[in-house]
Amino acid sequence: MQEADSSIRTLKPSGELDYYDHQSILLPFAITPLEAWNIATGGPKPILKLAFKVRDMISSRFDVQRIGGFSGSKVETVQAGDRLDFFLVEDVAPNRLILTVRDRHLDVMICLLIKDCVLSVTASVVTHNAFGRAYMLPVGPVHKIIVKRDLMHLAKVLTRRSTSG
Repeated sequence: MQEADSSIRTLKPSGELDYYDHQSILLPFAITPLEAWNIATGGPKPILKLAFKVRDMISSRFDVQRIGGFSGSKVETVQAGDRLDFFLVEDVAPNRLILTVRDRHLDVMICLLIKDCVLSVTASVVTHNAFGRAYMLPVGPVHKIIVKRDLMHLAKVLTRRSTSG
């Protein structure tokens, strides 16, 4: 599915999604989507780690696979079919990275797009049943906060790099 910017991908047209979030930041200099991913998901995140632990504990009772959260490991290259933590890399291009998780409860797509030094992170979700819908009730609002915080962290790291030489 193509969004307003034809480079942004979502699972379905936005009106058919059960969850949609789009956030962007202006980057101080050009980087790749994979570099943005590495910075945004790297570093210690004890509260997020605890949240994933709770998520896995609850979800496993409903026969949902544990995901463990973000490893924080830096990845140098990816290609379609690789894994970035619990995400499947569906597509990779010089300015775009598309990640998915698909199971019987819901499908998730994250599209990282860099265009003219603007990084956009677009999340789309389609739920398949009551568990998927219930899962998204707390996860949806929290996801927006996490992405916003990760984008602020990314901007801070890149600003430091650009001023330190």
